[in-house]
Amino acid sequence: MKLATFNINSSGKRTIGVYHNGAYIDLVTLSGGLLPADMIEFLKGGEAIMDQARTLLAGVGGSAGQYVYAADEVTLQSPVPLPGKIVHTSCNFDSHLEELTTWNDPEWESHNWGDFHFEHPTGFLEAPSSVVPSGAGVEIPVFTKQLDYEIEIAIIIGKEAYKVGVEEAFDYVAGYTIFNDLSARDIQAREHSNKVILMGKSFKGSCPLGPWLVTLDELDDPHDLDMKLRVNGDVRQDANTGQMHYKTAELVSWWSHMGLYPGDVITSGSPPGVAAGMESPRWLQAGDTVDATIAKLGTLTTRII
Repeated sequence: MKLATFNINSSGKRTIGVYHNGAYIDLVTLSGGLLPADMIEFLKGGEAIMDQARTLLAGVGGSAGQYVYAADEVTLQSPVPLPGKIVHTSCNFDSHLEELTTWNDPEWESHNWGDFHFEHPTGFLEAPSSVVPSGAGVEIPVFTKQLDYEIEIAIIIGKEAYKVGVEEAFDYVAGYTIFNDLSARDIQAREHSNKVILMGKSFKGSCPLGPWLVTLDELDDPHDLDMKLRVNGDVRQDANTGQMHYKTAELVSWWSHMGLYPGDVITSGSPPGVAAGMESPRWLQAGDTVDATIAKLGTLTTRII
């Protein structure tokens, strides 16, 4: 299923549903109000509630009813509009780490990127309030002149996990979506020089997430999905999820030591092609459109304003 959170334009009601054949099916109305209208509460129901949703969908006819909406009749939200936490995995594509070592900036270079280790995943937390949906306009913060992009695949946790082994990690995954890690590189560089990171990655709108939560049964192999990020149609990043240093099971297992809960997000880290890795960086500007596409997951669109 392609699970979605959306507002119904005619009523303003927020609900959850499924994107199917170009339309959105309201699962709450379809279930007679038995299913929750909040994605985190839905995920807490586990496989039982997933199976209930699949059974309901199997009975949906071809004609539009009171629970079927065209794409222009809804306003799409992020599948998990306010996750409990966003765990961002750093430098999980080796070639992205390589390009970061080339940026000629004293504060950036002080982070000693060449000494980055792979003894285990590393990363940081991002503010859940930074999440915005596909199609959102993100204002360039007044404090940065170096706004960058990063396409990532995002793992959505389906049930509570603590000290989970690699072999069982997929049992705790609800599915995947797309994440664009918008980054204020000049601020990030200053923060890195002080061995911290916060505002460079967690300003308002810095975490576009969507368009849908695609469940595991929709994917043959989540580690063989092409990833492309375009700015105004120009391909900037072109990679495959198979190039991740640590794959889903290893990430879930490692990060589960902090305690993971339904709706939590773990990001994959970015492949190469970011503006910071260019000899002459092409930072994002007002008026740019960023399309982050991952095979079978859709396209996450962000307008820079």
